[in-house]
Amino acid sequence: MASGATSRSEDEESLAGPKRGPAAASGAVPKRRSSSRFIKRKKFDDELVESSLAKPSRAKGGAEPGRCSGSEPSSSEKKKVSKAVPAPVAPSPVPAPGLAKRLKKSKQPLQVTKDLGRWKPADDLLLINAVLQTNDLSAVHLGVKFSCRFTLREIQERWYALLYDPIISKLACQAMRQLHPEAIAAIQSKVLFSKAEELLLSRVGSSSQPSLDTFQDLLHKHPDVFYPSRTAKALQLHWQLMKQYYLLEDQTVQPLPKGDQVLNFSDAEDMVDDSKLKDVRDEVLEHELTVADRRQKREIRQLEQELHKWQVLVDSITGMSSPDFDSQTLAVLRGRMVRYLMRSREITLGRATKDNQIDVDLALEGPAWKISRKQGVIKLKNNGDFFIANEGRRPIYIDGRPVLGGSKWKLNNNSVVEIASLRFVFLINQDLIALIKAEAAKLAQQ
Repeated sequence: MASGATSRSEDEESLAGPKRGPAAASGAVPKRRSSSRFIKRKKFDDELVESSLAKPSRAKGGAEPGRCSGSEPSSSEKKKVSKAVPAPVAPSPVPAPGLAKRLKKSKQPLQVTKDLGRWKPADDLLLINAVLQTNDLSAVHLGVKFSCRFTLREIQERWYALLYDPIISKLACQAMRQLHPEAIAAIQSKVLFSKAEELLLSRVGSSSQPSLDTFQDLLHKHPDVFYPSRTAKALQLHWQLMKQYYLLEDQTVQPLPKGDQVLNFSDAEDMVDDSKLKDVRDEVLEHELTVADRRQKREIRQLEQELHKWQVLVDSITGMSSPDFDSQTLAVLRGRMVRYLMRSREITLGRATKDNQIDVDLALEGPAWKISRKQGVIKLKNNGDFFIANEGRRPIYIDGRPVLGGSKWKLNNNSVVEIASLRFVFLINQDLIALIKAEAAKLAQQ
């Protein structure tokens, strides 16, 4: 304390400025003491210790008065030394405030919160009861239906965490205590059957018809074997399930045939008696089949009636050879793949749909989605001339000349008709047209 006071007094003198002393009275120029520091800096502990050790030596003009080597220091000296020179202590790192918060947060187990979010308290209770019943985690994985799908590894890790991790087990126990009694009863009713329980149930004969009283007697006789939440109805349902899979003691399972006796599917199909497979007549199905048959026959009859109006002959070659005209064909509209025979004085061109039937369906030649349903009409006049009228939205090109919608153009022999990138050659039966012109001339003369 004395050393601290002396250092503080010296600093105050240095800041206070010059004071008049005996040197100033005698006329000597006093030495001005000032500090360049604007703010007084606090000294650290090591500086205070050094100043406290150095000041007495300067004040007293040397070392401390000697003591005998054999004499021990007094209690007051021990206190001074202990105050002046502290014992060396290993410095403990003091974390920053932000780092301390991070350390506190990091101390909280992150995996616990994650596991608690995935594993519900009901799952933990179901896992504990199932393991206590079966003592087999593989059987628990196969037989227990949790709230979500867990792998065998996840179930093993959770079970070991409940056993050996105090934090997880504590949190899980707290969560399970908060479950509703009805939820706990529902979970306990789903617990797997142990081998001892199934052994007692298998002793009930398969040929007998056990009632609920039979299973109730089993519960009374073996209370230490059956799980406390078992009921007679639950035992009866499990017994019926065991009977279905031939797990009772008086039931035997036929071994599978070995070697050549194994039947394949075709052999088993041959052994089936077809007479036994005949079911009762389904009148509704038969009525629907009859209606469908009538509809198909009506469509076939309609197609047959339309054949005399227009006929499409598939040309396997390029179609460049001269067609063989018959006595009924007036002209031919020949394309790259097919040719259309004109056997009436007026035919319609376009794209056939379910609701629109036309004479010449251009879709048989190629892509016709740009063609109108009724693109044009070809007519034969009484004087023997053919004209094409455009009734669609897109133009029809006759020998490279566009024919717009609502207009018509004369067709000559070997005229090239182009409709939406589909090209046809119009060929006229000259002999038949000559006869028509002759008859027209006779009629005109008369």
